[in-house]
Amino acid sequence: MAAPEPPPRRPGRTTSPGGAGPRRRPSPRRRVRGPARPAPRRPRGRRPPDPSPTADTGGHLEYANSALGAGSFVVALMLYAGYLYVDAFYSYFHLGTFAVGFDSLEFALRSLRLVTLPVFATLAGLVLIPYTPDLLALLGVPERRVRAVREYGHTLARLHPFLVVGGVVLMALWQPLRGLNWLAPLCVAVGLLLGQTSAATTRSPRRRAWERAVSLVVAGVFLMWVVALVAVDLGRRDARRASHRLVSRVAVVVLSTERLSLTGPGVVDENLGEGLRYRYRYSGLRLLVERDHRYYVLPLGWRKDRDATFVIEDDDTVRVELRPGVRPHGASPRG
Repeated sequence: MAAPEPPPRRPGRTTSPGGAGPRRRPSPRRRVRGPARPAPRRPRGRRPPDPSPTADTGGHLEYANSALGAGSFVVALMLYAGYLYVDAFYSYFHLGTFAVGFDSLEFALRSLRLVTLPVFATLAGLVLIPYTPDLLALLGVPERRVRAVREYGHTLARLHPFLVVGGVVLMALWQPLRGLNWLAPLCVAVGLLLGQTSAATTRSPRRRAWERAVSLVVAGVFLMWVVALVAVDLGRRDARRASHRLVSRVAVVVLSTERLSLTGPGVVDENLGEGLRYRYRYSGLRLLVERDHRYYVLPLGWRKDRDATFVIEDDDTVRVELRPGVRPHGASPRG
């Protein structure tokens, strides 16, 4: 008789040698993981840069606001300089600026009289100064010399307080300076502007926004002072030059139906006789300016301390003729 077959074994179980029953197979060893590392904490108050286009828009708006502010300041400076120049010029001839009747556009155009070749050269130099190391590098200057120039510029920017103090000292010497008075406020303005550069603020604590704003406003005021001094001085010099060269200005001949009180050095009074509409003729006059059918004229021998400026209104009783003045000797006529 055949022996009975043993029952099939289940997977994962084994029988103990003593027949006590099935026993479990030892499970594979599990990896023992150490304590989990805490995630790095993000510093408070700081956020990662936003990759969205909002940041670029904010930068463009900041540049636009800066350009708008600078443009507004330049326009205001032009109007201010033009007004001061016109006022200094015509007050020399006993005329008021608003009495003559100039507008804002003419003030702005007259301010261009201040923009001369030395001014252009100075402005170009100031614009190119921050880019001097880059220009030297492009020209092939050795790197050590470029670094020396850059370090020299940084040192000069960090010495801006001495420039401000120097401007204050020049203000104390206002009378001896005379024609160079504009140097005092210019030194203060340049010193304050240098103090706002990155080279000047690297070794100093971070300034607040209102401190920077106050420094820029004060620098702008001193720049306006510089422009005012230069405009007034230039207006007076041009007026003196015009008074000394009256003979080359446009000649004015006044014909009138009635006798006028036009007397002065160099004025010729003629009576053309009866039967003529314009019986009286006055010559020996030079045109200063014409505004709204009013002619402001000066006699040929005009002097600031003794003679008057005549105002002739063009109406039915007066006819004004404008003729070329006497050209300087050797000057060729222009067509």
